[in-house]
Amino acid sequence: MKNKKIIIIFFIILCIIIIGGYLTINTLNKKQNDNQEEYTPQEEISEEQVRQTMVTLYFVSKETNELMPEARLIDIKEILNDAPDKLINLLIEGPKNEKYKNLFPQGTKLLKTYMEGDIIYLDFSNDFLNYDKSNENEKHKLIDSIVNTLTELTEINSVKFLINGEQNNEFREVYSANK
Repeated sequence: MKNKKIIIIFFIILCIIIIGGYLTINTLNKKQNDNQEEYTPQEEISEEQVRQTMVTLYFVSKETNELMPEARLIDIKEILNDAPDKLINLLIEGPKNEKYKNLFPQGTKLLKTYMEGDIIYLDFSNDFLNYDKSNENEKHKLIDSIVNTLTELTEINSVKFLINGEQNNEFREVYSANK
């Protein structure tokens, strides 16, 4: 009889421990779920942001005089039909980074672009010839800036320069990127 009382008390205590453990675990899970709030972004991505793409323009560093890439986010609609024109005009406008310099002579305008095979022909205004002729390196950096920027586009492998629709002795070669 004494053994039966001990067994019954043991089972009662065991049931209390199991029920208590279950309730404790359940309460902890509820608290944990309550603490996990659903993530809501602070700002929705706008349609304008979805349409943006990254382009790489090349400018010369004022410090090292080396060609350096500058990434720009632009609306894809701007480059959809005339990517080379848009990229050249961005180069003419100059860098956003104050540590870079613009090599385009002031007043330079892009008159026309057209493709023949994988070569793009760039027709510039006469102002393009007003670069610093005493520094041959300036001319090469200007060419490299343009060529490296345009050959980022898959369909372009080389660049040919024209001035007012005609070939010019200073830029008679077909230039390819040194990548």
